[in-house]
Amino acid sequence: MFDRNKDKPQDRNDAPASQAPQSTAPAGSYQAPAVGGSGKSAVLGATIKVKGDISGDENLLIEGQVDGSVSLAAHELTVGKTGKLNADITAKVIRIDGEVDGDITGKEKVIVTSSSKIKGNIVTPKMTLEEGARFKGTIDIDPSHANSNVSASSLKSTSQSDKPA
Repeated sequence: MFDRNKDKPQDRNDAPASQAPQSTAPAGSYQAPAVGGSGKSAVLGATIKVKGDISGDENLLIEGQVDGSVSLAAHELTVGKTGKLNADITAKVIRIDGEVDGDITGKEKVIVTSSSKIKGNIVTPKMTLEEGARFKGTIDIDPSHANSNVSASSLKSTSQSDKPA
């Protein structure tokens, strides 16, 4: 019920073996889980608004607003439930829980959840589209696109030029 020794300093060698090591992160900081478990992660919070291009060498969780483009070709991107992007997106793995108005290019996989709202074209070799998701656009699932530089926006311009006048 009460710990008599809680106020007494404890020697490191006296700590029980079953006690887990404590995190070195500051008390008030938030560390996002790695989207795919690999490498570092960054978070754009719900009150953050970005106008411009975002690129980087780590996984990213966006809960805020982005107007521009997001390019994480070798990493993973998650658009959180409060995330609103008016941007073209390119990433290794893309998970969308929020809103995206723009073209989406997933180098490995795109996951569109039931809470998402998307207006744009998707190009990826693997795709999950959950029931309840709102989507308007085209989907191109082609494994040959995995290692190529084909993007959703380039396919859109190609398909529009193929239409008769």
